[in-house]
Amino acid sequence: MSVLLLATFDTKQEEADYLIAAMTALGVPVETCDISLHAGGAQWTPKDKIAGMAQATERAIAEISAKPQTGRRMIVAIGGGTGGQIALKVLQSLPVAMPKVLVTTLPFDPRYIIADSSIVLVPTIADLCGLNATTRAALDQAAAIAGGLYHATLPTGAASLSPSIGVTSLGVTGPGTDALCKRLKADRNEVTVFHANGFGGAAFTRWARIGAFKSVIDYTPHELTRCYVAGVNADMPGRFTAMGHLPRMVLPGGVNFIGMGEPALMPEMYHKRPHYAHSPLFTHVQCTEDEVIKCANILGTALKEATAPVRVLIPMGGFSSEDRPGGAIESETLRAAFADTLETHIPLTRLDGHINDRATADAAADALYAISKEPPHA
Repeated sequence: MSVLLLATFDTKQEEADYLIAAMTALGVPVETCDISLHAGGAQWTPKDKIAGMAQATERAIAEISAKPQTGRRMIVAIGGGTGGQIALKVLQSLPVAMPKVLVTTLPFDPRYIIADSSIVLVPTIADLCGLNATTRAALDQAAAIAGGLYHATLPTGAASLSPSIGVTSLGVTGPGTDALCKRLKADRNEVTVFHANGFGGAAFTRWARIGAFKSVIDYTPHELTRCYVAGVNADMPGRFTAMGHLPRMVLPGGVNFIGMGEPALMPEMYHKRPHYAHSPLFTHVQCTEDEVIKCANILGTALKEATAPVRVLIPMGGFSSEDRPGGAIESETLRAAFADTLETHIPLTRLDGHINDRATADAAADALYAISKEPPHA
């Protein structure tokens, strides 16, 4: 069993050699894959550089794919700005269950790339421009992490993706999804919950595609507003269609607001709408009627493409924690607009309660069992 090291050897040879020696000293056999641009010292134009990065990524993926995977325990990558981005693309292409470690100066926001991948990040703090006390310490830590993973016998055994029920959640729908998960687990189901904050949905989508779910409850399709109205989000094509082959329950958790950052960083137009601080870093801004209608049309179109049974429940008492009488973004009008528009695409059931009521969670579980032909105590 070996560890594969990805590195831009034409610019990071010294650092790569140090990391190889550190891992070898810990009893980790290392094989290598060069993800260099091979520019030969030339100063490329931005266009040529981007093309070269794509070629380096494709070359590495092809090289890795050509070698047997059975003798490979994990992947470790080292890179600065350019090399780190190439490495991330290569790591993203690898099997979900394979352990991955990236050692990088992190001069970019990695969330958009690693949203659907499990990658351990080791920031080097100082730039990878030769060895010094700071970079040696970071490389030593990376070697220790790699050695620990290489030699470890994990308590649960080899990583697997046994089919579970996939659920989407946010803090504002947490009481509802907590009750739902408690019910599903009491019925002896495994449940995998994804944070629908603009990044977790990317993993939710990938898991649906690779067979990790037997059914899904999209309790919180808040990423409708992230992807199609405003807010940051990872690229997640198929967020509302990739699970079309699975029995699916859909509720409107979080479709009534836009997830923004700190108030001081919000565009002025959003300050004029009802909003509240969800935390010191996040602000929730109420959607307009036109925005929820747009989201309902997008969701409805996606649901009509499904090949497996779909049920939609709309709790008319509120779609999020602050969408209730006295709440900061309470609006019966928005709820009605969303439900009425979605109903033009697909039949739905209106409930009297709130998204966070236990009765709503139980209704979702009961409806899923009905459409999946699965007994509650499977």
